[in-house]
Amino acid sequence: MADKCSEGLLNGAVPGEQGKQEKSVKRGNWGNQIEFVLTSVGYAVGLGNVWRFPYLCYRNGGGAFMFPYFIMLVFCGIPLFFMELSFGQFASQGCLGVWRVSPMFKGVGYGMMVVSTYIGIYYNVVICIAFYYFFVSMTRVLPWTYCSNPWNTPDCVGVLDGNLSSRAALNISQLLNTTQKRTSPSEEYWRRYVLNLSDDIGNLGEVRLPLLGCLGVSWVVVFLCLIKGVKSSGKVVYFTATFPYVVLTILFVRGITLEGAVTGIMYYLTPQWDKILNAKVWGDAASQIFYSLGCAWGGLITMASYNKFNNNCYRDSIIISITNCATSVYAGFVIFSILGFMANHLGVDVSKVADHGPGLAFVAYPEALTLLPISPLWSILFFFMLILLGLGTQFCLLETLVTAIVDEVGNEWIIRKKTFVTLGVAVAGFLLGVPLTTQAGIYWLLLMDNYAASFSLVVISCIMCVTIMYIYGHRNYFKDIEMMLGFPPPLFFQICWRFISPAIIFFILVFTVIQYRPISYNDYVYPTWAISIGFLMALSSVICIPIYAIYKVCRSEGDTLLERLKNATKASKDWGPALPEHRSGRYAPAFSPSTESHLEVQPLQPEKGQSEAAAASPVQGSNGSAHSQDSRL
Repeated sequence: MADKCSEGLLNGAVPGEQGKQEKSVKRGNWGNQIEFVLTSVGYAVGLGNVWRFPYLCYRNGGGAFMFPYFIMLVFCGIPLFFMELSFGQFASQGCLGVWRVSPMFKGVGYGMMVVSTYIGIYYNVVICIAFYYFFVSMTRVLPWTYCSNPWNTPDCVGVLDGNLSSRAALNISQLLNTTQKRTSPSEEYWRRYVLNLSDDIGNLGEVRLPLLGCLGVSWVVVFLCLIKGVKSSGKVVYFTATFPYVVLTILFVRGITLEGAVTGIMYYLTPQWDKILNAKVWGDAASQIFYSLGCAWGGLITMASYNKFNNNCYRDSIIISITNCATSVYAGFVIFSILGFMANHLGVDVSKVADHGPGLAFVAYPEALTLLPISPLWSILFFFMLILLGLGTQFCLLETLVTAIVDEVGNEWIIRKKTFVTLGVAVAGFLLGVPLTTQAGIYWLLLMDNYAASFSLVVISCIMCVTIMYIYGHRNYFKDIEMMLGFPPPLFFQICWRFISPAIIFFILVFTVIQYRPISYNDYVYPTWAISIGFLMALSSVICIPIYAIYKVCRSEGDTLLERLKNATKASKDWGPALPEHRSGRYAPAFSPSTESHLEVQPLQPEKGQSEAAAASPVQGSNGSAHSQDSRL
């Protein structure tokens, strides 16, 4: 026992703290800070930067989308990013454990888990499609190069086909037949071969076996990279987070050398200010910030929880947010230079040459790749980049769910069996993704994307911000950050957290609801029952908050409802830094637990200093609770 006590003192812990110290070590930490930054960059910079951001710019008037996007980034995105990083790092807990700060709002953590589950299901389906394109690119001629395939229609016009002699021929044919719609071979390959798209969301048709196989491959890859948690994924991100920039640069250089690229870039940059008054544009901007930065998913809290307690997460949040934003804009240049070239080749406006939805990444890009020398090689590189971008985000989505489960159970057995928990979540994700590989899968994918990961993210972020700032108390939280970083959060972030961010999020939510329009995919309008399912998916994550709040109030102590509310919202006794050497100030231990050390607790003199502080009576925290050294034991 004496040896154990001596070892604890050498580690910065007081006697009787070995249980907690070992538990934190078993939970795992990043090998170094670069691993955390690269993982967070890989998490933030994902498929959305290539698929979603250019698509939203295209849908919302090109450069006009930039203004609300940067407004949301500065006043909502970066402040919330910093808040979530500091939140998880301070408590060293996942998206459920951090809500010891105010147990009544633990439903926010469950809501984050539900959102991460939805996103993880359909996100890996997009990755599996990238895997499919990656495999079929291993050929001498890309299958979407020409219009001479069995799945092509008479409307197919390829950029390399000889059946279109000049741009004028297309214009004349359009005058003669106004119903004609030009389709590219890559678009027909996407819709008529890869998806074999059905005519209705309710008509699932058959499971596309190639996509199902690729979905299995993608889940196996994700599981293998997370088999040892952050210890294994932290090594993988050295490649997955950096290589995509190499391919993007190659494609950008090739894109700007094409004829008409400047026209596309100008369409990308020139703002259509009339769309600024549309709340849908602002709603899409807010949704894209949350989607791209990963706010309210729970992933930022989870990744930061594996940081060292004194890591400068303020610096990290600025670096990661700017990197993410710059990548989105950079990818937009690559996309719109290609669209400009296609528009110039066909003699039409830029807005007429691309499909909506995720098909943008699987239609515009593949067609551009056919113009490059040794096109199969570039196609392999490009889709390999898409795979890496997706995996970087998928790692964190899966780790968020696994960490929340393991931290919530918290016993030694589940910590040792964490690999099996990861396997179980991966298998469940694969099974739930099978319907998305059917002929109607793309309809369901877009439904989940538009409803499960839009409105609910805004609500969850707003409630999280209000809870920390007004329920737990902004002064308490600012002191926590100062204890952790050595300095309080800058005044700008304090103002945003308390006033600006919650207000903007709330009003954006209101305007988005007022100007809501039902979802559609090209000419297909979703039926009412499908839209109802979409709303139920959005509601399923938000409803966790009031359900758990009612449950917690009913289980709390108190004779009156007001007393129960106070007890339910008050920070629990084990809220604070996880390791004992970091529990100073109002988190200083009140006494040493005799059940662990069997040492007699002797009163210490106040003048001994904070490093030896242990009072005979409990120390009252600023939140009104007495903090014990290890109340979980």
